[in-house]
Amino acid sequence: MKKKGIKIIIAFILFLLALVINFNNEWINNVIYIIAYIIVGFEIVKKAVRNITRGKVFDENFLMTIATLGAFGIGEFPEAVAVMLFYQVGELFQSYAVDKSRKSISNLMDIRPDFANVERNGKVEKVDPDDVKIGEIIVVKPGEKIPLDGKVIEGRTSLDTKALTGESLPREVIEGEDVLSGCINLNGVIKVKVTKEYGESTVSKILDLVENASSKKSKSENFITKFAQYYTPIVVIIAVILAIIPPLVIEGAVFSDWIYRALSFLVVSCPCALVISIPLSFFGGIGGASKMGILVKGSNYLEALSNTETIVFDKTGTLTEGVFEVQKIKAKDISEEELLKIAAYAENYSNHPISISLKNAYNKDINEDEIKKSEEIAGMGIVARIGEQDVLVGNEKLMKEKGIQFEKSSDVGTILYVAIENKYVGYILISDKIKKDSKKAILELKKNHIKQTVMLTGDKKDVGENVAKELGLDKAYTELLPDGKVEKVESLLKEKSQKGKLAFVGDGINDAPVLALADIGIAMGGLGSDAAIEAADVVLMTDEPSKIVNAIQLSKKTMRIVKENIIFAISVKVAILILSALGIATMWAAVFADVGVSVIAIINALRVLRVKNSI
Repeated sequence: MKKKGIKIIIAFILFLLALVINFNNEWINNVIYIIAYIIVGFEIVKKAVRNITRGKVFDENFLMTIATLGAFGIGEFPEAVAVMLFYQVGELFQSYAVDKSRKSISNLMDIRPDFANVERNGKVEKVDPDDVKIGEIIVVKPGEKIPLDGKVIEGRTSLDTKALTGESLPREVIEGEDVLSGCINLNGVIKVKVTKEYGESTVSKILDLVENASSKKSKSENFITKFAQYYTPIVVIIAVILAIIPPLVIEGAVFSDWIYRALSFLVVSCPCALVISIPLSFFGGIGGASKMGILVKGSNYLEALSNTETIVFDKTGTLTEGVFEVQKIKAKDISEEELLKIAAYAENYSNHPISISLKNAYNKDINEDEIKKSEEIAGMGIVARIGEQDVLVGNEKLMKEKGIQFEKSSDVGTILYVAIENKYVGYILISDKIKKDSKKAILELKKNHIKQTVMLTGDKKDVGENVAKELGLDKAYTELLPDGKVEKVESLLKEKSQKGKLAFVGDGINDAPVLALADIGIAMGGLGSDAAIEAADVVLMTDEPSKIVNAIQLSKKTMRIVKENIIFAISVKVAILILSALGIATMWAAVFADVGVSVIAIINALRVLRVKNSI
């Protein structure tokens, strides 16, 4: 981008120098024009020659080359340089809009384990995960990543599974349960019997999915390239006919006059207004989107958004806040305030997300002198002594383990049952909070003719389906790992129409493979992971689902303006070509008309910048 910009500036300065300053020798001006042309046009000529050798003749590079060389051929040196300058300025905007480079997926390497602690000959050895075989025993300490898939044969702990499922709530695992590579061990030491080699492990598959999914994505062809495939051969054929046929059939006509006219026709045929107005229309759309806090990484994605018919959402952090909060307190024989206080005191020493949410809800200072004992039972809850009372706070497993008679709740979410002195006193419901504008966003998407809204989540079935029902989504698939999400999206991609596009909206590392696979990947940029943001094509900087509606509406507006500019530019161009073929329009008149069309198209494109949020 920087090099191309510098080349354009240097060539423009040389162009003005030769155009404005009248040197005594004309050849000096011509040499300056040629140098300017080489600086700004050599790359295009090189591409045209290379494409011809590959059998790809009629593209925009060929058109630009033959038109500008034709201008040199008839002595219109300024025209040749001006045409190439126009084209390169348009290309610069196009490059900025379409080819905004992504960083590598190195951020994803955070989930790649660096080592594995393997039990061999009575000792624990630190080795590369690739060197561990199926059936070997690995030891995973608190804070370490689980390096390979396996089954817990000793110990119990909590696992941070965010990298795989995107869910904030840690998963409790005990002896006999399966564990997946990429998860982080939060507390207890566990021994795991390896069931898959590293190459077949979950973490390896995720990395492979992200690296390869982009190759499956169908990208919109550049309009100019498609246009040139038809426009260029037609123009060249007409120019050849102009040069050869009239002198043979018109009495008194000479070849030199008609060859000159044919070359003029070729020069005029160069679609400068078109190559500037289209990128600028997209550039304006991308600029308008950025004003709304929407980063679109290329004009092809802006175009694709206008054809979106299926939108697939991740749940946690996308439709929901991704933060656990106390949603309901149901007390029995004591006040709700007292129930919350007892639970907060019991969970005081834990850094578990549930404990933190309880303390945040209580929002008062905790007198730690009152906490005589606090012991965590993995996978169940807390046994504590608060003041002179024995307190139990945990799930239904804990209640059953301690023989407490309790009233089972039918609420969806994490239920914490509380007992004081072996007597049930109520429960507290903790769940992920749905974002304020999620429901309205889904409603607006359907008003904007989105045919299908789908949710994919690694969360439990009842939780996922409850969120989907509340938001009015068409479908919900739950308890999915990244490879499961990829499979569902691949299936949904097959269901859509040929022209229709599928967008996936996510926020976590685990969403990166699906973001890369979808026609349009949309990431939550405010709190989303770096890997998701880099893998996505569109980034919502404010984390609001409603911005998707804004993005789709803006893309449709942009495409309307693009079509207006295309029709206007082509209509004027055809008119000029006809006048040029008849010998009426001079080349500079054609250039002036082209510039006028470009200015009008630019002004029209600037309309896209006038945007407002629809929700």
